Amino acid sequence: MGEMFRVKGRLISIRPAFIRSLSISVLVLAVLLGLCWGRYPLSPSRVAVVLGRLLHVCGGSDPIADAVIWQVRLPRVLAGFLVGSALSCGGATFQAVLRNPLVSPDIIGVLSGSAFGAALVIVMGGSPVLIQLGAFCGGLAAVSAGLSISRLLPQGGLLTLLMGGLIANAVFTALLSLVKYTADPMDQLPAVVNWLLGTLSQTGWTELSWLTVPVLALVTILILLSPLLDVLSLGDDEARSLGVSVQVMRPVIILLATLVCAMTISMAGIIGWVGLLVPHVARMLAGAEHRNMMPVCALLGAAGLILADTVARSLTSGEVPLGIMTELFGALAFVLVLRRLRGEGV
Repeated sequence: MGEMFRVKGRLISIRPAFIRSLSISVLVLAVLLGLCWGRYPLSPSRVAVVLGRLLHVCGGSDPIADAVIWQVRLPRVLAGFLVGSALSCGGATFQAVLRNPLVSPDIIGVLSGSAFGAALVIVMGGSPVLIQLGAFCGGLAAVSAGLSISRLLPQGGLLTLLMGGLIANAVFTALLSLVKYTADPMDQLPAVVNWLLGTLSQTGWTELSWLTVPVLALVTILILLSPLLDVLSLGDDEARSLGVSVQVMRPVIILLATLVCAMTISMAGIIGWVGLLVPHVARMLAGAEHRNMMPVCALLGAAGLILADTVARSLTSGEVPLGIMTELFGALAFVLVLRRLRGEGV
């Protein structure tokens, strides 16, 4: 429960505020590392001068540092912030609504649908904007198909939702394999594979200009829906007794989480494990209540992806795909999380 203080007759825990402050500090450190660290290292003071010059606070001229920060690192840091926070909050939302701690965007078909949509546009010779649009529409189509399939299955309830998502995931994974099989192995197939590996290197100010506001708005909405997520995670009967229309609210929240995840996939490609791992870490730190956990989840997800992208572009002379980094470190970290949960008897 953390330390408790009585303020105006009410007991208030300082742990949620402390955890949020700690998460903000980790995010600030990750942003600083993302701007400073790389094959062309920059000191924090030099980064501060460059940012001050961009904000018209400092004078002088440093063309190389300006180009590195403004054209390369700052867009990637902002993109990492958006993608990490959105995937983390989306994964936490799916886990709460479906009442399964092992649910993530890839299990219910968002990732496979987005991958199929993007790959199809790449093979058809579409522009980068159309590729992003194809990824977005593919993710929505996969989840819509999963929800439709669940309504055709008997009994209803959470199990049919998961089964519908698994079926949709299998179908769109097969369609993705078909597109890869028919793609030109000399030109189209490498482009498809590179996109599927996930990267922030293609994200620039143009993509950020039209994706930042929708992603931040959806993440904010999911955080504001935290009390409803707590109710839905109790069970259908308990939620109905509290006046919540489960049949209406559950598909609406699933749609919101799908929208935000599809937007991030259209921006960065397939980034795995973030939506599964980070919610567990946030629960361990901030507790199971979503009003405390969701802000921490967004902050840690953003910090984690910024750090992963920084390592991916700095580890070798050639950039390592971000999706490989998140898959590798995410899987290893999840083993540690599961051991901790087992030790606590969760």
